[in-house]
Amino acid sequence: MPYRLHDLEVTEPLPQLALAPTENGIGMLVRRFGVPLGFVLRALPPGTLLGPADIARALDEAGLAWRAPRAPRPSPPLLRHPSLTIAVCTHDRSELLEACLHSLQTLRCSPLRRSMELDILVVDNAPSDDRTAILVDGFPGVRYVQEPHCGLDFARNRAWREARGEFVAYFDDDVTVDPGWLAGFLEAYAEHPDVAAVSGPVLPAELLTPVQILFEEYGGFGHRFAKIRYGPSLAGDPLYPCSPGIFGTGCNMTIRRDVLAALGGFDEALDTGAPLPGGGDLDMFYRLVRAGQPVVVEPRCLVFHRHRREYRAFRHQMWTWGLGVMAFVAKTYRTDPAMRPRLRLLVRRWFQHRMLAIVATAIGRGSRPMGVELAQTAGGIVGLCGEYRRSCRRVARIRADVARTQAAEACARQVA
Repeated sequence: MPYRLHDLEVTEPLPQLALAPTENGIGMLVRRFGVPLGFVLRALPPGTLLGPADIARALDEAGLAWRAPRAPRPSPPLLRHPSLTIAVCTHDRSELLEACLHSLQTLRCSPLRRSMELDILVVDNAPSDDRTAILVDGFPGVRYVQEPHCGLDFARNRAWREARGEFVAYFDDDVTVDPGWLAGFLEAYAEHPDVAAVSGPVLPAELLTPVQILFEEYGGFGHRFAKIRYGPSLAGDPLYPCSPGIFGTGCNMTIRRDVLAALGGFDEALDTGAPLPGGGDLDMFYRLVRAGQPVVVEPRCLVFHRHRREYRAFRHQMWTWGLGVMAFVAKTYRTDPAMRPRLRLLVRRWFQHRMLAIVATAIGRGSRPMGVELAQTAGGIVGLCGEYRRSCRRVARIRADVARTQAAEACARQVA
C-alpha cells in the first residue's frame, strides 16, 4: 500500500493528518520559510490520525532544527544574474518528459525569471520515433535538438554545446522541479560567485509501491539538506574526492558552461546506455573538484524523482549503480595516478560493505532483498573488470556507425 506525501511548512501551525485506509505510511518534506530542512519517512497503520503533537515528535526524532525562532539571513545581493540553460536529456520517454516540462514552465513564470536569461532545451537522444519532437512543439519557448549518438553523456555534451546560458542545469526526464529551485540556484550563486557546479536534494515524486518505499528507506538519491561547499580537500574523509555520490547526482546538477568546455565535457564512455548506464555524473563531479572548481550543495535546488515502481527495475538500478561506481574507479585509476591509494581504499571498503550487507541479509538482519544486494555487488565486479575499456570500444563503434549513416544520408540527398 502507498505512503502519503505531505509538504509541511513549520512556520505555520502544524496540521492534523489522517491517513486513508489504503495508506500505511507518510513521507513529509519539511520546510521552514520555504527552505527544505529534511524528509521524514514513517511507516504507520492505515487510517492513523497524526495530530500536531505527533508531527512535532516525529520532527524532533528526525533531528530537524525546525523550532528556530528567526528567519534565515538573506543572501548577499546579486549585482548581476547569471544566464541559465535548462537541459533535459531524454530517450523515448515522452510520457515522463511531459510532467518534467510542465514543472519547468513554472520556473519560466517565476518573478525571478524577469531578471535573468533562462533557456529550456530538450535533447532527444537517438529517438526511435517523433513523439518527443511533437510533445516539445506544444511547449512554447522550449528548444528541441536531436542527438544521434546513443548515450546519455553524448546528450549531455550536445546540451552544453547548444546552450545559450553561462550555466547548464541538467535534469532527467523523470523528475519534476520544485518551484523554489530557481531561487535556490540564485542564492547559491550569490553566496559563491565562483561556483562551478550546484546540486541539491532529490526526493520521491510518489511512494506508491513497496519498491519505491524500500528505495527511500535505503537513502534514495541522497537527501542533501545542508549548505555545503566542496573544495580541494575535506577533513575527516580519507576517500575524498573519490567518495561516490557525495557531491550530488546527475538528475539534478548545474555546471558552468565554460568549465564544461575546459574539461572537455562529459566522458562519453560512461553513461552509454544499457551496457554501462552510469558513472558519468560521478566522473564529472570528481574532475571538477580535481581541477580546483568549487561544487556547492544548495537545499532549495530541489527536484522530485519518480523512482522505479517494480522490483526488477529496482534490482537493475542497483546493478547499474555498482557498475557505474567501479567503472568510474577503473577509469580514474588509469588517468589520475596520484589518487590510486585512495581508490584502492575505496574499492576495499566498498566490497567489504557489500559483503557485510549480503551476510546480514542471509541471516535475516538485512534491510534489502538478497537479489538487490547481489545485483549491486555483481555490477561492481563487472565495472571493475574491464567494463570501462569495453565501453570505450563501444563508443568508437557508435561514432563510426553514426558517421556512416550521416554520410549515406548526405549522399542520398545529393542524388535526389
